[in-house]
Amino acid sequence: MQPSKFATGLLFVLLAVLAWGAQFPVAKSAFFAVDPYHVSAIRYAVATLLLVPVVAAIEGPAALRYYGRGRQASALGVIGMAGSPLLVFAGLGLTRAEHAAIIVSLQPSMTAIADWGLRGRRPARFTLGCIATAFAGVVLVVTRGQLAPGLSAREIAGDLLVLVGAACWVVYTMGTARFSGWSALKLTVLTLIPGTLGLVAGTALLVALGVAHVPGPAAVAAVAPQLTFLALAGVAAAMLLWNAGTQRIGALNAMLMQNLMPVVVFAIQFGQGQRFERAELAGAALVIGSLIANNLYLRAKLRAQPPG
Repeated sequence: MQPSKFATGLLFVLLAVLAWGAQFPVAKSAFFAVDPYHVSAIRYAVATLLLVPVVAAIEGPAALRYYGRGRQASALGVIGMAGSPLLVFAGLGLTRAEHAAIIVSLQPSMTAIADWGLRGRRPARFTLGCIATAFAGVVLVVTRGQLAPGLSAREIAGDLLVLVGAACWVVYTMGTARFSGWSALKLTVLTLIPGTLGLVAGTALLVALGVAHVPGPAAVAAVAPQLTFLALAGVAAAMLLWNAGTQRIGALNAMLMQNLMPVVVFAIQFGQGQRFERAELAGAALVIGSLIANNLYLRAKLRAQPPG
């Protein structure tokens, strides 16, 4: 792999992670008017309607055909594009944005274990150490050094939903490796379509069961800025960047970057006037330091590999 290609992939994944980190507090602020299920359905539907004509214009109408891989792509899309956001946002509605961020940061560990167990590819000890260090830093950031914060039953339920949703995203990210012949744009759109259909169907079912309620025009208008950001930045742009970056650097390296999500959440809160303790600052330093160290390590390995 060329170093420039690897660096570009890191940049793409970083931009996606920044957008996804920002969406936690943004989405949380929208739940007062629109429930998490409809927020997820609306933002994915908008992103799909925008990206389908884009891929047709850039790659031609044939790019919208699955060519015998519809079942695989649809299953992946439902798991990653429907199951993950639906569960994460449902959990976010019950717990705090900080909790959701730290649980999502477990994804590198989930990916490393899954990759090791399913494919027999044991990560380097240095990478495993960086994952552990980054996670320890995340814990410090979001708990302020208090490892027993005392959770309510509502928060525990929300945290569990976020955990399952995070696992769904790990499945999606690892599964994209099977579509190496597809461009990032085609992969995004052809998994986004079945995922969005799954989200809409799931939300409709929840409405029929009385769990969710269809928001009125006034409620949607009240959170239009949040929905716009979540659809354009959180889905359309971030998904394209994530898939393009993952194709360049691999699922495990991409997942490691997600440890920055809690840092983004707390940076937004800092801009809103919140101040942090020493334990939180130390945790942020651990997260950033471990990411930089692992990236330098991986680049050194790339340079040491013989050509071809």
